[in-house]
Amino acid sequence: MRERTALLVTATRYTLVEHSRNRFAAVLIALFLPLWTLLAYVSMPDQPVRLRLRATGELLTPRGNELTAVSGALNAVTLITAFLMFAATFGGSMFDRRLAMAGFPRTHLIAAKLAGLTLASALVAAYATAVICLAWTPRQPLLLAGALFSAGLTYGILGVGFGALLRKEVEGMFAIVMTSVIDLALQNPIISSRADSAITHFLPSYGAMQAATAAAFSRTAVPGHLLVELTWFAAAALVGLLTFQWRTRSTLPSNRRAPRGNGPRPAEPRPLPES
Repeated sequence: MRERTALLVTATRYTLVEHSRNRFAAVLIALFLPLWTLLAYVSMPDQPVRLRLRATGELLTPRGNELTAVSGALNAVTLITAFLMFAATFGGSMFDRRLAMAGFPRTHLIAAKLAGLTLASALVAAYATAVICLAWTPRQPLLLAGALFSAGLTYGILGVGFGALLRKEVEGMFAIVMTSVIDLALQNPIISSRADSAITHFLPSYGAMQAATAAAFSRTAVPGHLLVELTWFAAAALVGLLTFQWRTRSTLPSNRRAPRGNGPRPAEPRPLPES
């Protein structure tokens, strides 16, 4: 039991050190997240927008700049967490494979990645919520932080899947950016006229978007939509972790014993000549 705990602690420490060395991700968190969120708030018109929130059935009239700031914060959180986990998985894939082939338990490697993802998503979500509170006060700040956190979990595990599956960094970055942009753009009523379409229910951040909108502009709590987002996380985790296990498998041929009765028999040793 102590050995398993020590292995898990070692794998988790390695994962956190790997994240801390990602300076570009630190710059994105410190600069890109507040810049993108506050620019969306300042540049968009503050005229009220009528929308019916499917999560509660309420007819809301939030200001356009506030609604866009919520969408921008979600976009920033999903991009950052996905990039962070993609970089860690892609850059450390060979090391993970060597550890697995040397006998290091894959479950410990996976648990360490999930621990790193949970911590990173919590920190980024808390920071994004604080940035939004600088612009205006949402109705339910804790629910907003939970929505951002769940979206970060979902896209972080997608980053793990992309990092284990794709062969080049540019492929992973393109997949992350396009997934997040299409996902959130289709749900923003200012950009898309069909933001309430039934097809949006199947998008990765649908539950988080509904919960974040309700948290920002309504007094009604919608914990059920956080569960919807966590369901997306669980499904993505299953696919991503199976991909991770497949990429860390051993490709060495297994040693098999030759069937009995087949093949030549070894030659009998000849007696040495007498001196």
